[in-house]
Amino acid sequence: MTVKTAPGHTIAGPRRPLSAKVKSAAWHASMIAVLAIVLYPLLWVIASSLKDNVDIITDTTLWPEQVTWEHFANAFDGLAGIPLWRFFWNSFLISALSVVGTVASSAITAYALARLQFPGRTVMLGIVIATLLLPGQVMLIPQYLIFSELDLTNTYIPLVIGKFLALDAFFVFLFMQFLRGIPRELDQAATIDGAGHYRIFFSILLPLLRPAVVTTSIFTFIWSWNDFMGPLIYIYEMEKFPLPRLLQAYSNSEGVSNWGGMMAMTLLSLVPVVLFFLVFQKFLIKGIATSGVKG
Repeated sequence: MTVKTAPGHTIAGPRRPLSAKVKSAAWHASMIAVLAIVLYPLLWVIASSLKDNVDIITDTTLWPEQVTWEHFANAFDGLAGIPLWRFFWNSFLISALSVVGTVASSAITAYALARLQFPGRTVMLGIVIATLLLPGQVMLIPQYLIFSELDLTNTYIPLVIGKFLALDAFFVFLFMQFLRGIPRELDQAATIDGAGHYRIFFSILLPLLRPAVVTTSIFTFIWSWNDFMGPLIYIYEMEKFPLPRLLQAYSNSEGVSNWGGMMAMTLLSLVPVVLFFLVFQKFLIKGIATSGVKG
C-alpha cells in the first residue's frame, strides 16, 4: 500500500502479513458456508415451487431441469373457488388487530406498572413476569373450552382477544424497560402544569416510546402472520382461513399432497412479511439497541 504526499512522491504504507490475509480469507469462507447452510431450505422451497410434484420427491438435484410456473398460476387462482386475495385479507386482518391490541394494552399496562403507585403493584408485576415461564400449550385446552362455551369458535375473536388484554408479557416488559429510561421529572413537570395520567401518557410518554412501539408492531405482525396453531384450533371454514392454515389444505386426508402448490403458496405468503420488515428494519434495530431516551 502506498500513500501519496506530493506529485510524483509516494510513501510505502504497512503491508498486511500473509497470516492475516489467510485468516481473513478463512473467516469469509466460513461465513459463506454458514450462510449457504442457512439459506439452503429457502432455496429448496424456491426450487420445489418450480418443479412437478413427482420431481419434488424423486429428483435429487436442487434446481429443476425444466422450470414450470403452473403452481404459481394455480395459487393465484385460489383454492376451492375462494380467491387468493381473501386468504391474504384474513391474515392481514388478524395481524392488524393483533398489532393494535398488543401495542395499546402492553403500553398502558407497562405505564401503570412502571409509573403508578398502588397496592399490590409488586405482586401484579411478579404475576406478569411469571407468565413468561408458562408454556402456551398448557393453556390451549382450557382456552378452547371457554371459547367453545361462549360459541366463539370459527371466529377471529379467540385469536385476537388476548392481544387486547396484555397477555403478551414480553412486550409489557419491553415497554417497562423503555419507561424506566425516561426521566420521571417529565411526569412531575406535567403534573405541576395540571396534566393527568391520560395527558401524560398520550402526549408526553407515548411519543418517546416510538422505538418500542415499532419493535412490538413488527414482532407481533410477523408472529401473528405466521401463526398456525391458533387458526388450526379455532377456524374450520376455509373462507376464513389465514395463509398458514391454508397451507394444510394442500394435503388431504388420503395422503395426496400438492407439494408444488404448497411451496408456491409459502413463497407468496412470505412477500408481505419481507416487505414489512424491509420498511421498518431501521426502527427495529433502533428499538432493540436502545432502552430509553437520548438527550
